[in-house]
Amino acid sequence: MNFIIKNIKWVMMISGVLTATMLYGLFAPQAAVESMFGASFGGPLETLIIRSWSSLVGLIGLVLIYGAFSEGNRVFCISIAALSKVVFVSLVLIYGQAFLGTVAPAIIMDCFVIVLTLSFLVSVRVQRPTM
Repeated sequence: MNFIIKNIKWVMMISGVLTATMLYGLFAPQAAVESMFGASFGGPLETLIIRSWSSLVGLIGLVLIYGAFSEGNRVFCISIAALSKVVFVSLVLIYGQAFLGTVAPAIIMDCFVIVLTLSFLVSVRVQRPTM
């Protein structure tokens, strides 16, 4: 249990950096969608939605990085990030099965982070003394 608690910051930093790379979709939405989903789109509404989505995903990455350095905020930061990843994975599995081949690396990484987050949260809970 202590191993997970001592090393979660590295998981948060690596996952945070990889997640934060989605910020590039804010500046290149077409390229982000093509690289992530292997699809293209057209129109100002789609551009707006992809830029918004990319910025939110990128911000989750920055939250993970911040939590890695801020021990007092670590549980909150990783919990929010893991919840975001659960939503993404669930949406892809429910509605985006046609894209599973192209988003598989992201799904695998997100599932890995989700499992480690759950392990971390259980470890923190077990380690805390009850009052």
